[in-house]
Amino acid sequence: MSVCLLVAGVLRATLATSEFTLAWQHSVEKIRWEERYRVSGAKLDLVEARIQGSGAGMDPPPDARLRDGWWTWRPHTPPLAELRLTLSPYTRDYDLCWSGRCRTLRDVVGSRTPTAVVTLRPCRPPRR
Repeated sequence: MSVCLLVAGVLRATLATSEFTLAWQHSVEKIRWEERYRVSGAKLDLVEARIQGSGAGMDPPPDARLRDGWWTWRPHTPPLAELRLTLSPYTRDYDLCWSGRCRTLRDVVGSRTPTAVVTLRPCRPPRR
């Protein structure tokens, strides 16, 4: 299984992994947020979310547990066909982690424009 990253509908990168973590810093509170996704067939399943604090619309849900300084929980959301992320010059870049390494999303897709929408989705198997 793998994850395809597209910008404006054009494939820019492929991650040979069935699981990845997306992380970012909240633009107001400056608190780190992480979400762990797993490829499940043709969908992305959000299997864990965690934050290092709360405030400004990012309070952990009632079932979150504090572990090692992180509020951690399993979101109750249906699997996603894709995940769309906006790169902006006004906020810190996303970190994308897979297979034991992390890179900024902009580095992964090689975007040189100030603003771009990156679509992450499970790669379709090749046609036979």
